[in-house]
Amino acid sequence: MKRNVLIIGAGGVAQVVAHKCAQNNDVLGDLHIASRTVAKCEAIIAGVRARGAMKVPGIFAAHAVDAMDSAAVAALIRATGARIVLNLGSSFVNMTVLAACIETGAAYLDTAIHEDPAKVCETPPWYANYEWRRREACAAAGVTAILGAGFDPGVVNAYARLAADEHFDRIDTLDIIDINAGSHGRWFATNFDPEINFREFTGQVWSWQKGRWVSNQMFEVGQDWELPVVGTQRAYLTGHDEVHSLSQILGIPTVRFWMGFGERYIQVFTVLKNLGLLSEKPVRTAEGQEVVPLKLVKAVLPDPASLAPDYTGKTCIGDLVRGQKDGKAAEVFIYNVADHADAYAEVGSQGISYTAGVPAVAAALLIADGTWDVGGMRNIEELPPRPFLKVLDRLGLGTRIRDAAGDRALTF
Repeated sequence: MKRNVLIIGAGGVAQVVAHKCAQNNDVLGDLHIASRTVAKCEAIIAGVRARGAMKVPGIFAAHAVDAMDSAAVAALIRATGARIVLNLGSSFVNMTVLAACIETGAAYLDTAIHEDPAKVCETPPWYANYEWRRREACAAAGVTAILGAGFDPGVVNAYARLAADEHFDRIDTLDIIDINAGSHGRWFATNFDPEINFREFTGQVWSWQKGRWVSNQMFEVGQDWELPVVGTQRAYLTGHDEVHSLSQILGIPTVRFWMGFGERYIQVFTVLKNLGLLSEKPVRTAEGQEVVPLKLVKAVLPDPASLAPDYTGKTCIGDLVRGQKDGKAAEVFIYNVADHADAYAEVGSQGISYTAGVPAVAAALLIADGTWDVGGMRNIEELPPRPFLKVLDRLGLGTRIRDAAGDRALTF
């Protein structure tokens, strides 16, 4: 059994992970959290202790680290004795944290694909550009590395694997639909890091259709979806991490990702983009100061973690899968509904952070007990889904299915 956890990052998702790790520290052991700003880590730990979240008495310590410095991360892993590292920092640090885990033998988890700060919306296949190049190194070192262990990517990958294993003989199309039907009450804000959020949508939108990559522009293709609980919602074809792995690993001919956006988001995004304010390239002001427009926009927007107290409403995220079963056409929608207010009451975060953070802890628990401690690099769809979904259900993210038999909760 692997014990002792190091959390990298101190944002909204890290806050959720910290609480959930504390609730399971009888299994996970000593807990550590690190970021460039140690005060943020200390505030998260204080919140955990204020809620009495620690299941058993134990260590929860804060540390300062530059996660872009692989040697510094490796030194911290050794100093803390961490055997599982949950990388919840910016997606810019994936490769340096992964390298530190390979060096020290610690298991690695992340919730999003690596990004190069100098490149925006790279052409696919993204995983093959970075993480998958370390597969052999992970295997040689016997290091377990679980990629994309959030909700999307993550849980939706497990839903796809479950559908392939139990509900279909052949899958023809997979549409991943992500709807946030909640309201944070602010005039404008992003639900996670504004820099990462905007970079995701400023370039081409890539989908996998009929066995090939197809490019569109953001907000070019929209569709209304009739969904449980949240009703009819409009979502737009968007490039996303899991499209890249699911299309290659499960061999599904068409894999698309759809995300819901309100009209205000679209208007603000369009204006900022057209003005050049979403550029990652520095500009020089008349006073001679060098400024990165995207970082300036990030600085003036609300911290996503600050949205939690006022957030109301629900999210609905799931996989609409179509194909054949026993020679007949079949369709299922496997999904989860989460509530923003419930997330805040439990861990002090909004629902977007909650759905991204809880799966990382579920994966860590499966590594800790050996179920997913595979000694190599895996995407979620390469692992047995039922143990993962069972732990998620216990941790607060239940799974439901809508098919020809009706709409019901799945038990594992």
